[in-house]
Amino acid sequence: MSGFRQCMVLIGVAFLFLTTQAQPVSTDGRSEIGKTAKPYRILTTGKQITIRSTQSIRNVLVWTSDGNRILEQRDINTSTYSFKLSLGERVYFMMVELVNGKRYSEKLAVQ
Repeated sequence: MSGFRQCMVLIGVAFLFLTTQAQPVSTDGRSEIGKTAKPYRILTTGKQITIRSTQSIRNVLVWTSDGNRILEQRDINTSTYSFKLSLGERVYFMMVELVNGKRYSEKLAVQ
């Protein structure tokens, strides 16, 4: 009976091995499931932040890790938007909304 059990275990492992699919991984080692390319880029020069998008930007919201709102700009409707951060924080969070209604969130680290 022991040989039968070993055979069943091997068949079960082989079945799981053949039916399990690996998650796609990008060249930098991060998983790509559910991720799409963002239609914008964030450029930083010190405390100067510039957002360049392939689509028009509708709204930008920036806040600190404490939850304090730093910037809220609505109805921008251009593909490029720049602003300067005045606080001494090193980490900020930003939400960009495009004219198509899609929202993207980013974590910003500035020097």
